[in-house]
Amino acid sequence: MQKKVLVTSILSCLTVGVASQAQAKDSVFVGHLADMSGPTAFVGKNYADGVRDSLAYINKNGGIKGTALEYETIDYAYKVPQAIASYKKWHSRKKMVAMQGWGTADTEALISFVAKDKTPVFSASYSGHLTDPQGKNPHTKKPAPYNFFYGASYSDACRGLVQWAAADWKKKGNQGQPKFTHIGANHPFPNAPKAACAEYAQELGFKVMPSVVISMKPGDFKAQCLSLKSSGSNYGYIGNLGGSVLSLVKSCNTVGTNIQFMSNIWGGDKKIFQAGGEGIKNYVFPTMTPFWTDTSPGMALIKEISKMSDPKGQKERVHHYMRGVCSTYFMKEAMEWAKENGGITGENIKKGMYARDNWVPKGLEGVCLAANWKADDHRGINQVNIYQGNYNGGDIAIEKVSQVTLDRRVDWLGY
Repeated sequence: MQKKVLVTSILSCLTVGVASQAQAKDSVFVGHLADMSGPTAFVGKNYADGVRDSLAYINKNGGIKGTALEYETIDYAYKVPQAIASYKKWHSRKKMVAMQGWGTADTEALISFVAKDKTPVFSASYSGHLTDPQGKNPHTKKPAPYNFFYGASYSDACRGLVQWAAADWKKKGNQGQPKFTHIGANHPFPNAPKAACAEYAQELGFKVMPSVVISMKPGDFKAQCLSLKSSGSNYGYIGNLGGSVLSLVKSCNTVGTNIQFMSNIWGGDKKIFQAGGEGIKNYVFPTMTPFWTDTSPGMALIKEISKMSDPKGQKERVHHYMRGVCSTYFMKEAMEWAKENGGITGENIKKGMYARDNWVPKGLEGVCLAANWKADDHRGINQVNIYQGNYNGGDIAIEKVSQVTLDRRVDWLGY
């Protein structure tokens, strides 16, 4: 009798041990690159919080249909070599199945690595170069079959802004040819849409002026503003973000530069307006999500996710945070599809990105725009919502001024 009990106990322990091992193995690893101390940390922290909170919330609520997400966030401080080293470590040691990425320079540097390793990367770089998975367009630097991002590309967003500018010029009763200038650092991020947007501006009748280079770091940009003033530029696209944008706006106000600023998606948010104060006038910028005070159904889930790092729910998040959530939830649902169709591998996650049309992640209705990724076209979003911000005596007024849906032109793929 004692032997029988002993054998039963051993078998029970073995069963529990095997089950525990099986349960422990039922997880997949996701890498997360973030800039929280480098030149883009002004917005990088907000986006990174959206990704991290989402990963934690997904795990708290059952993971990927029972499969837990292991993840690690590395602050690579916007340094390409560190990003590459982190990727290689995750790939070799952690058997990474997908990555949430960040900047343009590092994301583009990793294109060949992730294609070879079949590791989907969901970046916060919206470079048009990442949208051509098969290398069809001669402008495409490299085919990017494993690169995805949530939002319109930098090129398409700039094209949308130029469309708005052309209409604005006519609406104000102006005559003649409006002048357009690209403003930003000589760096892959600000330069990503430079040539593509200039070509479209010319197509719409703008005279494209020589670009004006300003540092990614804050500084005295009066000389550049005087150059804009003397050129008579009417519309300026700002490719930088954070302190650099604030320095530009203040410098141009100081020297009396009369120009309509239009920024990339990272260069316009409530924090910029608060810091810019009275200098912010009619500042135009694009978004891909609503704002924190919006009442769309999906904002309820956003605010629950936000409590993962703000349990009392007191923080007001900027729209970069919401894009981090959208990016992570598109990845989540592609993983769910993969699990039901052969297993959560990089190759299957990629297939999952093509499984739906007009796709909005469940629970994020009204927050994430409907996306359509195709095996031969990674322009998931072609809608650009354009807002205008003003600072008036302490009040920040933001109003929607246009919504542009870009054509999926063949010559714009990967460009």
